[in-house]
Amino acid sequence: MMKIAVTYENGQVFQHFGHCEQFKLYDVQDGQVVSSQVVSAIGSGHGALAGFLQQHQVDTLICGGIGGGARTALAEAGIQLYPGVPGDADSKVSDLLAGKLAFDPDTQCSHHHGEDHNCGNHTCGEDKHGCAGNH
Repeated sequence: MMKIAVTYENGQVFQHFGHCEQFKLYDVQDGQVVSSQVVSAIGSGHGALAGFLQQHQVDTLICGGIGGGARTALAEAGIQLYPGVPGDADSKVSDLLAGKLAFDPDTQCSHHHGEDHNCGNHTCGEDKHGCAGNH
């Protein structure tokens, strides 16, 4: 069984891994999605999201932008990363399973300026992204 996670918001691939409040998890067997569910990651934050995915036995992640620290954490967790993916989450999983997913391995979140980054250093916008600068 393979488990794919997609950063998720309103059916779309959410474009900022570190601010992702939901993941859609897909259980895949014999190249087919056999089940899926949306799970909340609220409160996990930048550094804990790789561990959150590991707890859910995820081995593959499809996402939009992602910072260097998160990339390292995912690699250490043994999670295969497909960054730089926009669009409908379900269709992107189908594309991956069909071997035709378009992604950009060099996609980075440009506002991450090293290991000292924290949410208080920039305006994240809506509090719903779990990043109101009040950690």
